[in-house]
Amino acid sequence: MNAVALVLTVFVACAVEAVEALTIVLAAGLTREWRSTFQGMAVALVVLAVVVAAVGPALTLFPLGALRLVVGALLAVFGLQWLRKGILRASGYKGLHDETSIYERQVAAARAAAAGGKHGVHDWYAFTLSFKGVLLEGLEVVFIVITFGANQGNLGVAALGAAAAVLVVAGIGVAARAPLARVPENTMKLAVGVMLTSFGTFWGAEGAGVTWPGHDAALLVIVPVIAAVTLAYVVLLRRSHAAALAAAAARPTASAVSPSTSQEGAR
Repeated sequence: MNAVALVLTVFVACAVEAVEALTIVLAAGLTREWRSTFQGMAVALVVLAVVVAAVGPALTLFPLGALRLVVGALLAVFGLQWLRKGILRASGYKGLHDETSIYERQVAAARAAAAGGKHGVHDWYAFTLSFKGVLLEGLEVVFIVITFGANQGNLGVAALGAAAAVLVVAGIGVAARAPLARVPENTMKLAVGVMLTSFGTFWGAEGAGVTWPGHDAALLVIVPVIAAVTLAYVVLLRRSHAAALAAAAARPTASAVSPSTSQEGAR
């Protein structure tokens, strides 16, 4: 995997997490107050920096084969979770991820929360909301950066992709002062699920001793195959969902007709 592919893959994956974190920060800042919101975000970033400083160098102590086996397995599990949710959303079995509705729920909760400060923070609710949002989404960003960067032996390039994603999303969000509802997040999550599953399969197999034909070029086959299987599941489940909805819509009609039919038979 060359540096450009690494940066683009990490950028797309981290952009999804940045959109979700931005939604929470905007809800806290616009509804409560910005000072406490920024304090919560700053503390979360410090915690994330400590995690990166502790975990990143420690990964270099493991043999590359064992590292790829463990990280590949984690990426595959992580990616399959994204794929499962993405397939269910695309097929209609699960509601689409809507940043606007999430933002509105966060705003409603922030407005309903009682005011008050703790530990030198003026608005504790805004602080904790921002802290938890940035920390949780940031941990996923850290996971993506460390796993991709460590496997390719280039944490700096992976971090560059993540930083670019965060800056771009934050810049657009600050300019718009609203959640990025127009970002095709559901499609992006499905694509990221395909990429994480593909790289997890590739690295996990390498760590187990498999030698892929063409080495990194094998990803040009693995990614399209997993994407094709994903789309096939979407099509099959979408048809199944449509058939279930049609059957459910037909039931009231059948029940409404049956009493008159039975009366005619009695006559």
